[in-house]
Amino acid sequence: MTTVTRTNTETVLQVEDLRTYFRTRWGTVKAVDGISFDLRRGETLGIVGESGCGKSVTMLSLMRLIPIPPGRIVSGSIILDGEDIIQISEQEMAKIRGSKIALIIQDPMTSLNPVFSIGNQVEEAIRIHQDIPKRMVKERALDVLRKVNIPAAETRMKDYPHQMSGGMRQRVVGAIGISCQPQVLIADEPTTSLDVTIQAQYLKLLKDIQRDSNLSIIFITHDFGIVAKMCDRVAVMYAGRIVEHGSVRDIFNNPSHPYTEALLASVPKMDQDVDRLYSIEGQPPPLHDLPIGCAFAERCPDVMDKCRAEYPTNFAVNEGHTASCWKLE
Repeated sequence: MTTVTRTNTETVLQVEDLRTYFRTRWGTVKAVDGISFDLRRGETLGIVGESGCGKSVTMLSLMRLIPIPPGRIVSGSIILDGEDIIQISEQEMAKIRGSKIALIIQDPMTSLNPVFSIGNQVEEAIRIHQDIPKRMVKERALDVLRKVNIPAAETRMKDYPHQMSGGMRQRVVGAIGISCQPQVLIADEPTTSLDVTIQAQYLKLLKDIQRDSNLSIIFITHDFGIVAKMCDRVAVMYAGRIVEHGSVRDIFNNPSHPYTEALLASVPKMDQDVDRLYSIEGQPPPLHDLPIGCAFAERCPDVMDKCRAEYPTNFAVNEGHTASCWKLE
């Protein structure tokens, strides 16, 4: 496990008590239910958890891309570079989205338009957000494609998404994300569709870009191997809430919430010969019908009566490391 120690303590993003709900025929789905975290300049925060725990809705909330209706950010604040972007108009947010905070989506084929060339799509973001002469837009686009190691970038500018491999398309999406030099880059499982070799190259590319530009990254993933390579801190989400938050070293060496322990136990150990891989029993609760107490109680091996009656307080394990579990009381 490799971790990076950051000396810059300037906070570029601060999220406080963020709640994003969806009204459905079954009831109100509390997809994000009161999460708080901050992000310092030049650091990488990993957000991990099972599918359906609220990771991607958190990302969409930060970008103000929640579909209305049925979704809505009902409370909380998202302070980006000193400004609460929840309080600004959509027109003002459109200027920030892509310039100050950018996004790399999981599947590049759904984020790249098949009827426009690669050059057109990279140049679009630059034209919208960068106040530079028109003749320089193409040069900036070429420069950013070269930065993400697209070979023969000038030729590739004329290609369409279907003419590129999955790894190349993912690099193009990354190029669009960094084209306007944002302060925060959100990467929502960007390596899911890549093979292991291309995945390693892509992660190294992101780290190189981060080192050169002091970029802050939020990395959403299921893969604890990626967390160990990429992240400085980790937020573990379950049923719309952050149940544990700490440095990568603390989370790996001293997991303090039973759910975190279960996730780490689910990672196969290459040096162990087992008949059956570990899995977490049961399913996450439906987000429209959450229990009164801890949402993990029905799956937890350490469950107590208090867990079912009251949601646990966020306890401090040590400096910078917290977990929401009654066993820490």
